[in-house]
Parts: sequence; structure tokens; C-alpha cells
Amino acid sequence: MIKKISVTTFLILSLFLFAGHVSAQKNAEQLLKSVIDNTKTYKTLTVDFSYNMLNNEAGIDEINKGSLSMMGDAYKLTMAGQMVMCDAKTVWTYLEDSQEVMVSNAEKSEDAITPSSILTSYYEDYKASFTNDKANNAKGLKTIELKPNKVKKFVKIQIGIDEAKQQIVNFSIFDNGGNTFVYDITNMTPNTPMTEADFKFNTAKYPGVDVVDMR
Repeated sequence: MIKKISVTTFLILSLFLFAGHVSAQKNAEQLLKSVIDNTKTYKTLTVDFSYNMLNNEAGIDEINKGSLSMMGDAYKLTMAGQMVMCDAKTVWTYLEDSQEVMVSNAEKSEDAITPSSILTSYYEDYKASFTNDKANNAKGLKTIELKPNKVKKFVKIQIGIDEAKQQIVNFSIFDNGGNTFVYDITNMTPNTPMTEADFKFNTAKYPGVDVVDMR
């Protein structure tokens, strides 16, 4: 579950924060591109969000809150009792309950999930179109549906956009296992002062932490 939460969350947040052009219906493409181009001007970004995982067949309905800070390919994700930090070279996954931090190398493969990798491959991998969503319609939001051109771990993504503010308000990911992950953006602050040290795990701040080096 830890891997699923961290990777899925980072994928979706990175997707709307740093994605490139979309091969899509003209109007949907123009709207999404406008929002993305506006966001790409940020040097850093801090996002607070709520997260709901749903699976009717399995009786799952989990609600959590989280935050994500990003600077280039470096990020810090805090959510569901864990903190994932990455300086683009090393990944630290800290588990609060067990006082344990797992250390691994950042992925270097073609499938690695980073803002820059999504930026370069996004336009080839997804198709976008407008779709109807009753909840978003009631809020005056436009809904864009993204479907992967190749086989992915998810079936589709739906993004709710405030066209006037040029901001993404919510998004949902539907995976191949029947799970639906719903994210609502509660706060988004661009150009927050950050340093490289903010994305490195400092053991001195966590006395007694058990370090598990998996490199």
C-alpha cells in the first residue's frame, strides 16, 4: 500500500503540475494547455490536498489529507502516516508509526515517474476530451478526461478545471483494479522559498530512526 499511495499520488500531482502538450480534441487541449502553461512558470510549488480511495466491491472508502512540495524533479510528499522525499537522486520513505526510513535510488528507467519525464512523454501517451461530471458541472467546472494511448496501471483520469482562474480544482484516477482515487486541491501556493536541503532526509531530526538502506 505504501508504494501504491506514494507513486500514484506523485504521478497524478506531477501530471497536472508539469505535463506538456496533449494530443486531444481542440477545445479540451487548449484549455488544459493554458492551465498547464500557467503552472509551468512556477519555480516551486506547494500543494495541500484531500484524498479519497474508493472500491465498492472491496468495501474501501478511505479519506486522508496530504501535502506536496516540488522544485524541479525534487519533491516531498507527506500523506497517510508517511513522508516521501526525493532530491532527484535518492528517495527516502519515512514511516512514522515504525520510526523507519527506507532509502533507495531514484528510478532512472524510461518508466521513471518524474516531472521532467512526464513533460517529455505526456503528449505521446494520453488523449484528452471533455466529459460530463454532475458534481463538477454543479460547481461550474469543466471536466477533461484523459485516457492513455498505451497500457497503463490506470484506465482514465478526470480533471476538474476552474476555467476563469486557470486552475485545477480536483482530479480522479481510475485504476485497473477497480479503485478510484479522488483528489481535491485545498490550497496551491507557487514560488514558495525552498532549498535543496528541503528534499533530503536528515536523520538528526529523527532521533532513534531505523535506517534501511535498499540501494
